[in-house]
Amino acid sequence: MNDNDVRIRRRMADEWDDWYDALLCAFGQAGSDEPAETRGLWQDLAEQDRSLGVFDGGEVVGTAGAFSLRMAVPGESVLPVAGVTMVGVLPTHRRRGLLTALLGRLLADARERGEPLAALTASEPAIYGRFGFGLASQRLRLAIPRHRVSVALPPDAETVRLRLADPAQTAAACERLYAARVPLRPGMLERGPGWERLPLLDPPADRGGASPLQCVLAEDRDTGRLLGYARYAVRPGWDTAGPRGSVLLRDLEAVASAAHGALWAYLADLDLTDTVVADSRPLDDPLLHLVTDVRRCGAELRDGVFVRPVEVGQALEARLYSSPVDVVLDVRDTFCPWNTGRWRLSGDTKGACCERTGDPADLALTVRELGSAYLGGTRLVSLAAAGRVRELREGALAEASRAFGSEVAPWLPHSF
Repeated sequence: MNDNDVRIRRRMADEWDDWYDALLCAFGQAGSDEPAETRGLWQDLAEQDRSLGVFDGGEVVGTAGAFSLRMAVPGESVLPVAGVTMVGVLPTHRRRGLLTALLGRLLADARERGEPLAALTASEPAIYGRFGFGLASQRLRLAIPRHRVSVALPPDAETVRLRLADPAQTAAACERLYAARVPLRPGMLERGPGWERLPLLDPPADRGGASPLQCVLAEDRDTGRLLGYARYAVRPGWDTAGPRGSVLLRDLEAVASAAHGALWAYLADLDLTDTVVADSRPLDDPLLHLVTDVRRCGAELRDGVFVRPVEVGQALEARLYSSPVDVVLDVRDTFCPWNTGRWRLSGDTKGACCERTGDPADLALTVRELGSAYLGGTRLVSLAAAGRVRELREGALAEASRAFGSEVAPWLPHSF
């Protein structure tokens, strides 16, 4: 094998199958195992001009791509984000710098496109820190035993009417409600054309014995206005003591507390089921204050989205800050060296400015720490306690940590 034959280039349209099969192989899967519905959706969503392949001769041995996404950030703004995705290298070609080269190309391309941030979900989180990606949000996995935990209805729950509906027929209305929620929580993604299909993806081969996808709507009893929805499946189960089915929550969104509580109460009261399982909920989900026994909800903390600034100045200017801040950041970025240097950040709840400066630094950190803190869920004081941020001016750490914080926990509702 001659390394001179290995090169990186954009994939051509007719190379999709080989490219995608190589990705699946890198993740230990066979192309034949992927449901046609799933494969077809990702083919439609993948952006050809942002899909890179590593070619050894005519064989695809590595893949990487990016989606042109838009993500909510503190201050109810929504920014362009390079959604790094479909990254894999065949076992025969690992440890040869191909992953580094692929990510370098993707981030340089994001910079050219004017995207101030890059984000990804990680199959192996240990990989991406060295490329400047910091853990910016977390999620809760819940397994609620419905016979031991109940959900208290909010006082105004009687204003809500629930009804079952066809997921596909109600998708447009649910998407409008979801879109209204996006700016309110950092980390949420706008769903552009085609992405509305993702929450409805339900190939029978992936159900694992569960029902087809179901949908329940929460509507205002008087006006009929949509206030929330939940999409879920039910996996039947029995033992000698009786039914042990599971309610598998796909997603739940609501614009009113009454609808939120009513939907959770509905899920926790379905006949012939024993457990409600939710794989991804925000850390501050109001459900935690509605259940009778939070300890029994089986809450597990899991990683969410990893973020890195592509352009430090542009990224820090693009969000708002919960309290006034005026600090000089000494930033180190070995992977995207154009970010290295001192930056003066000044901002508040109305706006921000971040420019290069020659003034003495107040805090020293890498771009990875900026990525972790960017959505407001990771405190700079916590990173400093871990030795990852150094305070060079007394008081600067507390000032910056308060300013970067978000009133609501950042959350990525689905991967990409």
